[in-house]
Amino acid sequence: MNEEQFMKDLQSIKQRFGIIGNYVGLNRAIDIAVQVAPTDLSVLISGESGTGKEIFPQIIHQYSKRKHGQYIAVNCGAIPEGTIDSELFGHEKGSFTGATDSRKGYFEVANGGTIFLDEVAELPLSTQVRLLRVLESGEFIRVGSSKVQKTDVRVIAATNIDILQAVKAGKFREDLFYRLNTVPIKIPPLKERGDDILLLFRKFAVDFAEKYRMPAVKLTEDARMMLTSYSWPGNVRQLKNITEQISILEGSREIDAGMLKAYLPDYGSIKLPAVIRREAEGTFSSEREILYKILFDMKNDMNDLKKLVLDMLREGNSAVHMDDRNSGVIQRLYSETSLRNVPGEHVEGEESRGKFSAGKQSDDIQDTEEIVEESLSLVDKEIELITKALEKYNGKRKLAAEELGISERTLYRKIKEYGIDL
Repeated sequence: MNEEQFMKDLQSIKQRFGIIGNYVGLNRAIDIAVQVAPTDLSVLISGESGTGKEIFPQIIHQYSKRKHGQYIAVNCGAIPEGTIDSELFGHEKGSFTGATDSRKGYFEVANGGTIFLDEVAELPLSTQVRLLRVLESGEFIRVGSSKVQKTDVRVIAATNIDILQAVKAGKFREDLFYRLNTVPIKIPPLKERGDDILLLFRKFAVDFAEKYRMPAVKLTEDARMMLTSYSWPGNVRQLKNITEQISILEGSREIDAGMLKAYLPDYGSIKLPAVIRREAEGTFSSEREILYKILFDMKNDMNDLKKLVLDMLREGNSAVHMDDRNSGVIQRLYSETSLRNVPGEHVEGEESRGKFSAGKQSDDIQDTEEIVEESLSLVDKEIELITKALEKYNGKRKLAAEELGISERTLYRKIKEYGIDL
């Protein structure tokens, strides 16, 4: 087939299935789908969520010898784990609570056709074993039955995660991965497709103009540059939603960069290096862990100071020089402990304070601070930390929440729960 004929056939496929764009990676994915269609090989389609992976199983089915058979699309992530086996392979009457009748599963219904398993990585491990048996021998057993049945089904799977990582984590069977991945198809993310973004925006704008009976929105040059430089975490689905929002909400039909930016979440952070948080960097998954960490550090500090005091008493080291502040700290620490009963030392009342002065006379010590036992309640510490953070930032909850390492919503809830006055 020459290049001209290839492009003509490619354009025909795009028109038939509503595919917009000329990016080379997209064209390659369509070409692979058409080439593999006449075979019965399993296909694994991978790509980010919102890239349009669901279109390619339809291309494969329509260009295969099974096009007159059943085509069933199954979202594996939307079916509860307890019923997924019944949905896929069927069940017998009375096999579980609520099974009032026998039921055919998708593999039985789609015999001679094609099954598309979207989000296949969400399948439980037990179901993965059953699926592997179907792929290898075409055999399956209904839930609650012992009778082996045969089916002739073409399986196409899709995932938006890295399955190899799931295999390493023990969440996906390696043998099933290689069985599904006979022919891999990679769908490129929208951020890599360059001018395809502008083509898609124009198509969506025209569609929504017809739907809502209004003129189509157009982009200025700076808005077009912003559109193509955005990272598009939601891919084509996000672009379509934003185009619809702009079409409805904006009075002007000409959209500039300033207007467009309001519809692009986190536009200022695009193309910046991702910050990876690690436990070693002292981050915590909840505010409770922060409090535990603070209390643990306080306990260690207290033990270190108590040990210092104990060593001084035992060694009788009067040559240690400390400033008045440290003397007061040790005085208070000593009053909170039972060091008065250290063997070989008779220290009571004002005599003990004289010994702790490390070379100073007892009358030099002017420590009249009242000793109050410190509360170790997590709630009290939480209230104290929240209050200090709010005071530090003059009641600005967003900044206080960032300081505490919690969300602003969580901070608001705790302020209301504890009745903290701002």
